[in-house]
Amino acid sequence: MERKEFLKKIAIGTAGLATVTTACRNETTTTADGAPAIHTGKKYKWNMLTTWPPNYPIIGEGCEKFAQWVNEMSGGRMTIKVYGGGELVPALEVFDAVTSGTAEMAHGCSYYWAGKAPAAQFFATIPFRMNAQQMNSWLLCGGGLELWRELYAKFNLIPFPAGNTGVQMGGWFNKEINSIDDLKDLKMRIPGFGGKVLSKAGGTPVLSAGSEIYTNLERGVIDATEWIGPFHDYKMGFHDIAKYYYSPGWHESGTVLECFINKLKYEALPKDLQVIIESAALRLNLWMLSEIEAQNGLFLDKFINEEKVDIRTLPDDVLDTLRGYTEEILAEIVDKDPFAKKVYDSMNDFKNRASKWAEVTEKVFYNKIM
Repeated sequence: MERKEFLKKIAIGTAGLATVTTACRNETTTTADGAPAIHTGKKYKWNMLTTWPPNYPIIGEGCEKFAQWVNEMSGGRMTIKVYGGGELVPALEVFDAVTSGTAEMAHGCSYYWAGKAPAAQFFATIPFRMNAQQMNSWLLCGGGLELWRELYAKFNLIPFPAGNTGVQMGGWFNKEINSIDDLKDLKMRIPGFGGKVLSKAGGTPVLSAGSEIYTNLERGVIDATEWIGPFHDYKMGFHDIAKYYYSPGWHESGTVLECFINKLKYEALPKDLQVIIESAALRLNLWMLSEIEAQNGLFLDKFINEEKVDIRTLPDDVLDTLRGYTEEILAEIVDKDPFAKKVYDSMNDFKNRASKWAEVTEKVFYNKIM
């Protein structure tokens, strides 16, 4: 019976495709609700703030591409000026700037706003949880985005997934990590849940914008830092001032980057421009992950063969202890915040289903074939 229904849907979909093709030939333009689209010729000039250093490779570059795509798809009706962190407002103040309408939109990462809403960080990453494709699947097809928008609506914002770093590295250290005790009294730049886990281990998490990390590590303000992966870490020059490069990125296994827009500004746009923005965000989401994946392999080779970086793997017992601390922290957060529990339950249910599929596919592939 399910097979018959499936074949029926395919037939309907094919007929629908023919209708779309005919509509394209006739150059009929309609809005999402089926009404004729009326282009008044009005032009929109927006500002996009970011939490990233100005002109930052791939991530900041991706924001520029986003602006270009919106401009091209809108036929020049919409232009977006991108500002790096600190150029208009400090990097970690962009959330408030867009909420208030000082700027129309921004690009960053939701774990920066955990102090405003504990549940926000779930939409970026949770230690020891889902990878990039699983996060994207949960957000776009598993109910995650609806929850995210419900949370941000309280701040007059509409979020979109707009990038992903993939599995990150564990970070740069100036001391060896041989046991969990080596994390005690360690001052490390690490945001989100990862910072809370480090605190459980006796370390001191430090939240700072990307543009401040190198100087802080060089001057000893921090003892260690995580950032992203080989490409960005090479560009930041961390290999010049840190001894050891540890894997894996237990704290960030598929970190979602976000574009968020002032809700009133977005809803005031014509429907076609709303769709253009959403389409550009989805394109950015795919492009950024793809480009980071492509570059990380090249720059890992540079670290190994040219810079002779000492790349190490965190001991199993350290990872096991950090995993235990993660579960304790998650329990504390969901006990205090009903909405965080709602999000966590949704994410966890999805993760459990996705993991069963990964067990018989990706895990076997990595262990037996690669």
